[in-house]
Amino acid sequence: MTKQSIVGRVAQLARADVHALLDEAEDPERARDRLVRDYTDTIGEAERAAARTAGDLRLLEADHAEDVRAAAEWGRRALAASQEADRLRAAGDAADADRFDDLARVALERQLQAETEARTTAPAIASQREIVDRLRTGVERMRSRLAELRDRRDDLTARPRLPRTTENADPTDPISEITRFEQKLRREEERVRGRRDPATSPLDTRFETLTGLECRAEVEARLAALKAHGPAALAARSPQHDVP
Repeated sequence: MTKQSIVGRVAQLARADVHALLDEAEDPERARDRLVRDYTDTIGEAERAAARTAGDLRLLEADHAEDVRAAAEWGRRALAASQEADRLRAAGDAADADRFDDLARVALERQLQAETEARTTAPAIASQREIVDRLRTGVERMRSRLAELRDRRDDLTARPRLPRTTENADPTDPISEITRFEQKLRREEERVRGRRDPATSPLDTRFETLTGLECRAEVEARLAALKAHGPAALAARSPQHDVP
């Protein structure tokens, strides 16, 4: 089961009114046993999914922190190279000054790359945190529902069992309802996946070229700002891409 599916299933089971479902079932005792198994299995799966997601989250947070650190470090290197270029140029050594400016440009490109990685990782971190929270909250609620189901054992055993009138699926069967929910969720995932994987077109290549031009323009703008404002420009152009 995919991560999205388990989150949806947990939400469905956590919201379920088990008393109403049992009262409406044709064979309440049988429905209870099925629900107990389903809740028990889903709780175990949700706990494993939460643990895996929490592990992925820690790695993402570490990568994000490293990208933020790298962006700041490359900014400092760019500033140092630019200042050395200015010193050499003032001393009349234009050739070496140009070489240090080129080093500053390389450092600024690396800074841009690190900042882009940090911005890209931030939404994934927020999403993973939400998934972990939803899974853990859902598990607690499912445990409560499971306790309610176990408390109904004596009551259901004492009730007279009604004869089954058909072998077809009961429309009030909670398992059937959950299955339909999962099928709908899978169809939605396939639709979204289809949107995210379009074929590469010539227009995509043009945008990639435009992005490269924008990057070079940003590098030149940052280099000019370093020369004009020094460390103040570095601080202004190196935001800490913290995740809330």
